[in-house]
Amino acid sequence: MNWVRFFSDITKSDTGSAGGKGASLGEMTRVGISVPPGFVVLSAAFENFLEMTDLNVEIDAILKTVNTKTMHTVEDASGKIQSLILSKEVPEDTKSEILSAFKELGADFVAVRSSATAEDSASAAWAGQLDTFLNTTESTLLANLRKCWASLFTPRAIFYRFEKGLHLEKVSVAVVVQKMIQSEVAGIAFSVHPVTEDRDQIIIEAGWGLGEAVVSGEITPDSYVVTKKARKIIDVNISEQERGIFKKSDGGSGWMDISSEKIKKQKLSEEQILALTEEVVRIEKHYDFPVDVEWALEGGKFYITQSRPITTLSSLG
Repeated sequence: MNWVRFFSDITKSDTGSAGGKGASLGEMTRVGISVPPGFVVLSAAFENFLEMTDLNVEIDAILKTVNTKTMHTVEDASGKIQSLILSKEVPEDTKSEILSAFKELGADFVAVRSSATAEDSASAAWAGQLDTFLNTTESTLLANLRKCWASLFTPRAIFYRFEKGLHLEKVSVAVVVQKMIQSEVAGIAFSVHPVTEDRDQIIIEAGWGLGEAVVSGEITPDSYVVTKKARKIIDVNISEQERGIFKKSDGGSGWMDISSEKIKKQKLSEEQILALTEEVVRIEKHYDFPVDVEWALEGGKFYITQSRPITTLSSLG
């Protein structure tokens, strides 16, 4: 049984095994978008882990005790399920395949991201529900993999599952392992203006450091508005950024102060804004629907670390 697949062997139709995030990264890799290399620990590996450890029966029984109107039942169930998952070892064959793929990837640091198999459809967005572990090393890879599996059962993810009526469906989780980009600047971009819903306007948000600072809403990023047809920058808002998320010397990442000369500085030049616009338009054209893209800039090169449908537009038509 293969528990792992590299991005180059995954397409957008593999959501069931690679999750929404993994399928999207595979699809973009195959069509030549600049995606940092990586592989996916398939959802079958998680299901096999539950079976081999007899956890599936226990988890189903615990989920039956949940009443979303009584928050403590959600929290109790979450605590019990996560403890069970974190207490068990990854089966030997899965472990050796993952470590072998890690060696083949040849990266010192990777981002380990949960990728739910019911993720990011046009009607449901798991973004932010599940965990991500940045700057993971070989020594912390398997522990972070289990934490990603366990994050399918955080109180927030359990509540979301019930709220969206997914609690009776099988929701599994794949895990993306991707070469870590130590970005000087990173952020998100929307191929349609998410507020005005103007189809001819792209919005780019940019912050110093790793993109998690922008994605989490912990900082106010620069924002740039660009028209698609004319490729013209029509609005630039520069924010003062005093701290960002960066790699720590011992692995992992954390908040650090921004140097004084960069606090008030514009994060991307006009040339870079237009180059990123090209990439976002290319992704939207490929998928043929509005996209929300996460990007990172390292050594003067843009990398796309995620793309998903924009789920907040009033009409996707």
